[in-house]
Amino acid sequence: MAAILAAAMIVSGFSACGSSSGSTGTTAAAATSAAATTAAATTGSSDSSTVMSDSDRIIAAAQAGKVGNWGLGNEYEVFALLTKYGQENKFLSQAFDMDGFDDDSITLASAMTYNELGLVKNSYEGGYGYGDTVDIIDMNNEGVAMLEDNLFTTKAFAEANPNTVKAFVSASMKGWKYACENPEEAAQIVFEAGSSVSSDHQAYMASEVKKLCETDTNGNKVTDYGKMDENAMQQTLDLAKQYIKLDDSTAAEKLKSLTLDDIRSTAYWTDATAGKFDAPEKKDVSIQLKWLPQAQFMGYFVAKAKGYYDEVGLNVTIVSGGGDIGETTAVNNGTVDFGVTWVSNLISANAGGMNLLEIAQVYQRSGLVLVYKK
Repeated sequence: MAAILAAAMIVSGFSACGSSSGSTGTTAAAATSAAATTAAATTGSSDSSTVMSDSDRIIAAAQAGKVGNWGLGNEYEVFALLTKYGQENKFLSQAFDMDGFDDDSITLASAMTYNELGLVKNSYEGGYGYGDTVDIIDMNNEGVAMLEDNLFTTKAFAEANPNTVKAFVSASMKGWKYACENPEEAAQIVFEAGSSVSSDHQAYMASEVKKLCETDTNGNKVTDYGKMDENAMQQTLDLAKQYIKLDDSTAAEKLKSLTLDDIRSTAYWTDATAGKFDAPEKKDVSIQLKWLPQAQFMGYFVAKAKGYYDEVGLNVTIVSGGGDIGETTAVNNGTVDFGVTWVSNLISANAGGMNLLEIAQVYQRSGLVLVYKK
């Protein structure tokens, strides 16, 4: 520690007599801060008189190799964050629990606001009970947010069944509106439909998912459920092009050339919300979730329970995710008609040769945060 502090003082001295430009001072200060905070992160020591900034925490955790992520498609936001602070794009493989965070093997742990963060903070079944002793680094606030849960189908299905698609979007968004206006009831509906988590956690999830549906990446209120924000969509695509790495050279080249028009169409959502559609061409349809039944998908369960799909002439089967076949593959090969996925997953799928089409953007902001102990 003495050696590190001495080195920090030397760096500080150089920065004081260096160039007057902001970049030089910032670099020296970051180096000084990184030296001290890396030591703290490595040794587990802390100084109550020093409050670390988010940038300090990110740099320290990155240099100590203690940033965690699952690596299932939202690591690209973590890569963008690390790049922003001049760090190497590496992360620890994180399990689907928060044990690594609990035992301090991970300093900055990935968490979805509506799921893992609730488990970290709360004391109900499956929770770790940290309460207000933890805080987060928000991808939206850091300017590296990528959009997550959307509703999609194939371009071929949409072209062959335009009224079915519009009817499904209309009823689904009606379900999402009701769910967000009545999160406690929505949570109970999902729980009774075969929840994969406790009723307490389901209620927490519903309250947090509501925020993702009704607030954009800049913190503005959203009232049009399922709308596709052009700026947020473009940022997601731009970051995907920068950080998604595909082994197949043809797919990698296609990724570079993708535009928003290659991955989404706003026409179906526009007509659906305006009620401009006729009787569905196909009445029996199915939707593949990205994971097991939980409030992450509450709008679809509410639409089914409240009879909204029946009202537009649809008989809908909700298929749980988490199996051997991913949602993009299931929709692409016709096993199901609709699916829920993250925008980055859809981008990767289309670059790889699929022909998927986003028809509604349910989540208006990223739900990914990095949680740390204060």
